[in-house]
Amino acid sequence: MEMTAKELAAALGGTVEGDPQATVKSFAKIEHGKPGQLCFFANPKYEQYVYTSKASVLLVNSDFVPKQPVTPALVRVPDAYAALAQLLKVVADKKKTFRAHRGCCRIAWSAKIGRRVWVGDFVTIGKNCRIGDCTRICDNVTIGAGTTIGRDCIIYPGVHIFPGMVIGDRVILHAGCIIGDDGFGNALQSDGSWQKIEHVGNVIIGNDVEVGSNTTIDRAPMESTIIEDGARIDNLCQIAHNVIVGKNTAMAAQCGIAGSTKIGEGSILGGQVGVVGHINIAPHTTVCAKSSVIGNVRKEGETLYGNPGIDRQTYLKAYALFKKAASE
Repeated sequence: MEMTAKELAAALGGTVEGDPQATVKSFAKIEHGKPGQLCFFANPKYEQYVYTSKASVLLVNSDFVPKQPVTPALVRVPDAYAALAQLLKVVADKKKTFRAHRGCCRIAWSAKIGRRVWVGDFVTIGKNCRIGDCTRICDNVTIGAGTTIGRDCIIYPGVHIFPGMVIGDRVILHAGCIIGDDGFGNALQSDGSWQKIEHVGNVIIGNDVEVGSNTTIDRAPMESTIIEDGARIDNLCQIAHNVIVGKNTAMAAQCGIAGSTKIGEGSILGGQVGVVGHINIAPHTTVCAKSSVIGNVRKEGETLYGNPGIDRQTYLKAYALFKKAASE
């Protein structure tokens, strides 16, 4: 994609404020915007980044009034989130290709397969994939075009890896897990219907990561969902788009992490923990089973109990009062 602010405004039914010839070639979140990138601003929580962004073009709502000078060219549209959904769909449609595959095993000619790689039956490896030495790919695995997988990995049966994913060395993906499906992104329309947000980012999995059976890690609408080195993710977990799971973090089965949340390194999440989106959890946080995290955790090393999760000592004091009241 390469478009000027003027062309974007024409395509999205908006107007330009600033340089109409400002050109963009890729997308980024507003806090990461660089020259040549397009960002959008729709959530007041992120207004501070409007004034620090180095992006070339910024999509904003028509009624937005800046409080400080703004560097990017502004493309004003009635609904910045819906306009982004429309634009991402156009980009995604251009990338989609379809091709029939037949036979016991299908490996594209352009794929680069390392030494001593084992490939099972009914495996599909797409164009321009890179598979590292000594990796084992079991039966019925699908690896999308442009994906990179490191050395000494184990990809168990029925794993689906979507195009453009990046997987490090010594990674274990257990049966049925899905890496890089679309995240749950939808923009509410004026008539009450939902417009799907196309996801054109990817998932990056570091070295020495293990992902359990039937866990899903969603690709980002832009940029990446990141699982850092050494993370351990159990079965039946849901990792949403743009989440960052810190180094050596572990989470037990049925955890759900909502979009754009960052979990600090060395954290531990018990079974069925739920975490809301757009928050930061400090390193070495422990969240006990069935607890929920609904806001930022700023203090490193805290242990949270309950729903919503609160500090362990506070929880135990409250629980003692509950028991006393119940016995009276």
